[in-house]
Amino acid sequence: MKKYYFLLLLLSLNFVVFSQLTPPTELQAYYSDVNFSLTGTPLYDDLAIETIAKHTNILSYSDRHDYLYDADEDLAIPSNVLLMYSGESRFESEYLSGNNSYTPQTFNTEHVYPQSLIENTAVGDLHHLRSCDISINSSRGNNPFANSSGSYQDLGSSWYPGDEWKGDVARMIMYLNLRYNEPFSDVGNLNLFLQWNAEDPVSPFEDNRNEVISSAQGNRNPFIDNPYIATVIWGGTPAEDRWASLSVANFSLDDIKIYPNPTSGNTLTINSPEELTITFFDILGKQVLRSEVSMSNSQIDIETINSGIYMVRLQSKSTTLTKKFIKR
Repeated sequence: MKKYYFLLLLLSLNFVVFSQLTPPTELQAYYSDVNFSLTGTPLYDDLAIETIAKHTNILSYSDRHDYLYDADEDLAIPSNVLLMYSGESRFESEYLSGNNSYTPQTFNTEHVYPQSLIENTAVGDLHHLRSCDISINSSRGNNPFANSSGSYQDLGSSWYPGDEWKGDVARMIMYLNLRYNEPFSDVGNLNLFLQWNAEDPVSPFEDNRNEVISSAQGNRNPFIDNPYIATVIWGGTPAEDRWASLSVANFSLDDIKIYPNPTSGNTLTINSPEELTITFFDILGKQVLRSEVSMSNSQIDIETINSGIYMVRLQSKSTTLTKKFIKR
């Protein structure tokens, strides 16, 4: 029944012509069998086949303890994990388990796509499992997602994950649909997830999760690699095309110098051949600073941002690039 429902959903959508997606060098081998000249349903089918085929290590739910806490690592405190919805940082040994002798045990495992609604082996798939405070996990229950703003909220019969997590949720749900054909209707709706995918960009935390889980399972979440894939498949609010610079850039990462990086100071210099809008996102994907640079004005005051790891988005009139930046 789920299969026919989703085919009808895809057939009801209208698509426009998109530029061909080109994976970066480090991902071209992984996506070598995907035809990115396709759009809509054909691209969905091609990508689904590849995602299923690359999932070579099917983990049981109990296997999660061997991998999940590396995937959920707090990049600023490697011995900690970041908890879903609250964003709290907790010591990684505080996970709830009868086989765990450590005390206290303060967090357990959240199925972002509720376990009771899953009809297949997705129960142990790390791409939608997250470390979560026990009480917050209980409050969310099996409620579907709905829109709001601010921090996480119990909306009664629905749940808002919070501004800093809604994009993560959207990309997890899209993966579950692509990999297992789990319907959007059980946990929200496609238009909502497309909106969240566009509004909340991929964070360094998500990128790290994708790498750790890919090593454990063999397959990646393509919507983390490039959120714009969702736009090419389903339409809706255009998301960031993380691969766009490969085909349309007037300049490249090699043309831009960010220094000192890392730095313990409060001034950052960005040398660029073009005028750029510079946006800093923290490890959760929250915007913390926005500024402009040009050839004549290349310095940015970063006194207001705390020590940590940041994703810096460099945007010209035609190109968007990202770099990693560390403030000590």
